[in-house]
Amino acid sequence: MAPKAKVNPKPSPSPTPPAVQSVPLEDLFAALHRHAQNFEYELAARVADQVLAIAPGDEDALRCKVVALIKSDAIDKALSTIQASRHLPIHLRFYEAYCLYRQNKLHEALKVLDGQERNSMMLQLESQILYRLGKMDACMESYDKIQRFKIDSLDLKTNIIAALIAAGRSAEVQETMDALKVKATSNFELAYNYACSLIEKKKYAEAEQQLLSARRIGQEMLMEEDYVDDEIETELAPIAVQLAYVHQLQGQTEETIEAYMSIINRNMSDASSLAVATNNLISLRGTKDVSDSLRRLDRLIEKGTGARQFQLANSLDFKLSTRQKESLYANRLLLLLQANRLDQAQEVISALPEMFPDSVTPVLLQAALLVREKKVAKAEEVLIHYADKFPDKSRPVLLARAQIAAAAGHFQISVESLSKIPDIQNMPATVATLVSLQERIGDFSSAAAVFDSAIDWWKNAMTEENKLDLIMQKAAAFKLNHGREEEASQLYEKLVKSHGNIEALVGLVTTAAHTDLEKAELYEKQLKQLSGLKQLNVESLEKTPGARHVEGTHAVKVEVAEDVKKAKTKKRKRKPRYPKGFDPANPGPPPDPERWLPKRERSSYRPKRKDKRSQIRGSQGAVVREKHDSIAPATSTLVNGPSSKSGQNTSSSSKSGSQKVTSSEQSKASSKSKKKSRS
Repeated sequence: MAPKAKVNPKPSPSPTPPAVQSVPLEDLFAALHRHAQNFEYELAARVADQVLAIAPGDEDALRCKVVALIKSDAIDKALSTIQASRHLPIHLRFYEAYCLYRQNKLHEALKVLDGQERNSMMLQLESQILYRLGKMDACMESYDKIQRFKIDSLDLKTNIIAALIAAGRSAEVQETMDALKVKATSNFELAYNYACSLIEKKKYAEAEQQLLSARRIGQEMLMEEDYVDDEIETELAPIAVQLAYVHQLQGQTEETIEAYMSIINRNMSDASSLAVATNNLISLRGTKDVSDSLRRLDRLIEKGTGARQFQLANSLDFKLSTRQKESLYANRLLLLLQANRLDQAQEVISALPEMFPDSVTPVLLQAALLVREKKVAKAEEVLIHYADKFPDKSRPVLLARAQIAAAAGHFQISVESLSKIPDIQNMPATVATLVSLQERIGDFSSAAAVFDSAIDWWKNAMTEENKLDLIMQKAAAFKLNHGREEEASQLYEKLVKSHGNIEALVGLVTTAAHTDLEKAELYEKQLKQLSGLKQLNVESLEKTPGARHVEGTHAVKVEVAEDVKKAKTKKRKRKPRYPKGFDPANPGPPPDPERWLPKRERSSYRPKRKDKRSQIRGSQGAVVREKHDSIAPATSTLVNGPSSKSGQNTSSSSKSGSQKVTSSEQSKASSKSKKKSRS
């Protein structure tokens, strides 16, 4: 039939391409395998299409195509291929979930995995999704299940350590590494993660050394793999940022700012490290240079498309964790509040609850905006509504409400907010705050009740650092100040009997003096006498009229111990400080002792002689007339000045010329007047 069809060709509704007809399936699969082995994924996807054109629905060809598209970063094409083949009896749920994970559609990816068999690949993908979502407890549960498969993968072990640190379990890192049979020197990623665990434990010096070791290991490993310098710098950029962060925690502010600026100015291709460095720099600056900080954050946060109001630039939404992205948006909002751009801050606030639905940060930032708008009552209402709706996340919200209310003078609301946090109710700081607030309200009975409740709690508390003595001492002082001497005396007596504290003994004597003199005298004998008061007669002191206030200073004799006298007599000899450039061996002539006096008062002052040549002799009337004649030409010069500025110069020169008239000029003028009179 086939040769006959070639002799009399007829049109076909869906002809097969001649190239496909000429290549057997075995050769196509061989080519597909060869491209996959050579990492030529785009060519592999094309060959898979050729196979599917000959044998539609072939499971092996379809899987090869999906994997090749994923490997060549064509995630959208891979997902559309999977969705187009749902009618086929082929299980591609894992690849579909992975494509959604790569598109940062994390919740949709988890839904795809629901109900699927939890093999090692499924569990690894699930743990990665949970890590990106910030659900660290669930993530660690997935990793615990993975360890049952006994997979010997260094990358998997590195991820387990990273998740353990992110879950706040840094204390278990060393034990877990021993169980996984890995060391911090296995690769630079493990060294970096181990340094992060040391930072969480506040061992900053050790963390710094570990980060330096991680950088050295990374440079050696990447150079062996023929990485160029720029690629090595990009791969090790997180280590550079973390080193700067350690310096920031150690209080080395100037060095930290220089390190962050160096990382940012180099403009490395690692966008996530640049974003973290920028965010840390902004947090380090605080309220300084708000406009520059906003400009830097605007390069990272841009307007979104579609339903999303905001998104991160440079694909940072896929590279940063939920916690890091939340920190970027929160810092931008705080800077907008500092810059008083309340409209822009409101736009960010409206977008945050949808972006971070499981976080309390959006509601805290909303309360901050309301307080800035002077809507304190509305802020308190928003916070208490959220605390009642989500009681498991209410602690930071109630603390914020208590602080806002206390700052606004709403002390009763602040007390109510703190009273709803049971786990910190009896801590010393909370007790002190509640007592202070109750005193502001004027409810001293409730304040005393706070002390009594805390004392009862600490009596039964099984903790290493018991604060019972501190609470009792503060409670006794409070009750003594508010007229409850009997209760204060009982507390002081318990402290004296349990620990023999000298401060408690003094307090007991003071309080018992008001209620029970015999007890006061009994415990007063336990007090040590002060040195220097042995020869003091109390009876004669009581008979004196008292101390008199006398003007002036008086020497008072006080007994001082011999060792104190010796310590006082020993004075450290300090080297004299000379002026810059002064040589004590060749001091030169001594300075003038009268250099501080005015010149007229110095002994070397000689007044200048007056110039008597300018004195005018002759009769008074003749001098006036001659002087008038000599000044007349100068006056005419003043009137005929060409301009304002040149006229000013002419006037000054004319005036000086008219003032410097010598006696010879005057005689010439007088002789001319005589000649005129003769004619």
